[in-house]
Amino acid sequence: MPHVHRFARLIVSLAILVPCLFLANRAAAEDKKPDTATAPITQGQKMCTCGHSFHYFMPAILKELAKAGEINGHEQVGESYIGGSRIIQHWDVPAEKNKVRDLLKAGKVDVLTLAPIHLPDDGIENFVKLATENNPNVRITIQENWLPFDIYDVTFKLRPAKVDHNAMSGEQLWKLHEPYFTGLDEHVRALNKKVGREAVYVAPVGQAVIGLREKVIAGQAPGIKTQEDLFTDPLGHVKVPAMVLNAYCHYAVIYRKSPVGLPVPAILKTAKLGDDEEKLNTLLQELAWEAATKHPLSGVKAEAKP
Repeated sequence: MPHVHRFARLIVSLAILVPCLFLANRAAAEDKKPDTATAPITQGQKMCTCGHSFHYFMPAILKELAKAGEINGHEQVGESYIGGSRIIQHWDVPAEKNKVRDLLKAGKVDVLTLAPIHLPDDGIENFVKLATENNPNVRITIQENWLPFDIYDVTFKLRPAKVDHNAMSGEQLWKLHEPYFTGLDEHVRALNKKVGREAVYVAPVGQAVIGLREKVIAGQAPGIKTQEDLFTDPLGHVKVPAMVLNAYCHYAVIYRKSPVGLPVPAILKTAKLGDDEEKLNTLLQELAWEAATKHPLSGVKAEAKP
């Protein structure tokens, strides 16, 4: 009976299609930001930090920003800094010296900031597991970097004979960083799935840095003439403006507040930008907030503009 066969085929098709639609909608929902703005976090957070030279300067600036933003109780309770490090190196610090692990075990950390270089890095999951098992409300931020040497090298072993930061266009930078950004996002999603809640977030510093470089290329970054002016060396260690941009990104993600309007931080005054100081400070704030509110894994949602 033909109509019976057609009905059977329809049932089979639906059996295949419905789960696919469910999974697609679930994946979209996991990344979709709330329709309403996320409420700012007004209570100061107890912070721990593990990272390398693209990250170590951030906590001190963040502390000043929190004070300027009238956030009481912000405190840096622990840190581990190792140059050129992967997170597993911070995890493997001997127990008698590993203050970060002790604080996480005691559940005394509100926010743990991690700055890996490339994946895979088992240290990230180790810290996430330890932190979430001992504090159900802890948040972990993963710093999304700008690529060292302006190359995508997951081994971190290549050392180009020459690096010309000025040679890169914005389009080239986005294309270069795309596999790195994608891989990090996928890892964060996987970690949150294992934890069973949204505990791990991306601090999109790398995207903010590309945004700043695009402004420099366009001649729209007050006081900064070339992309080289952002860096101290071919590897990509940054000068003060990008350090401040990094801190603004973390401020936005950790406190879910726009940094726009905060006063010029002390370290930016050392850059001797003259009349460009205030204007550049505002640009850095705007770039950080834009990066945070656009990234689906930052935990930040801006209020919709009319």
